Amino acid sequence: MSEEIGELEDLGTGSGAPRERSLTLEQAIGTKIRQYRKQLEITSAELAAAAKVSSGMMSKIENGQISASLSTLNAVSRALNVPLSALFAGYEERRDCSYVKAGQGVGIERRGTKAGHHYQLIGRSLGSDVVVEPFLITLTEEARPYAAFQHAGQEMIYMLTGKVVYRHADKTYLMEPGDTLFFDAAAPHGPEDLLELPMTYLSIIIYPKE
Repeated sequence: MSEEIGELEDLGTGSGAPRERSLTLEQAIGTKIRQYRKQLEITSAELAAAAKVSSGMMSKIENGQISASLSTLNAVSRALNVPLSALFAGYEERRDCSYVKAGQGVGIERRGTKAGHHYQLIGRSLGSDVVVEPFLITLTEEARPYAAFQHAGQEMIYMLTGKVVYRHADKTYLMEPGDTLFFDAAAPHGPEDLLELPMTYLSIIIYPKE
């Protein structure tokens, strides 16, 4: 166990996720240019000719070795037939952040929602191939059980207050404050037996962006 913890610490993330390689703005732009060039199936020399820059400069731009002028980057983006802003996307995506003040989440109506079930969307992933939707769910005294939610992706539930028997497929789980449930959301799921109300829990839904 200590060896596993040591390995996680070496990653510098606190989890099993690989370390995110930190790119400079120049490197991020170069990576984007290379990606778009390969999509067009042209060589670096061909792109350089289309953008009217030297092959040597194009090579340095793609490798992130120089800070090209905006006029040069604009010429490259025109040659690639993409907006100039697209060249900065790889660098900007890592700056995305969703911040929601307490009580300011967006109220959501979900299929199967009944009286006493309140859903607040408290964030959303940005600029990713995977959508992550965190909900703060509150069930009041008027709430009734509903264990037939089904949707694509995976879901994690973390209990904050109250007590509930939560169903997933053919199994049930007693959920109390501090308990976590992580499951395939394609199977029927939801609160089946409301033991202590009101109750709140954090639900994080993860699914591929269409």
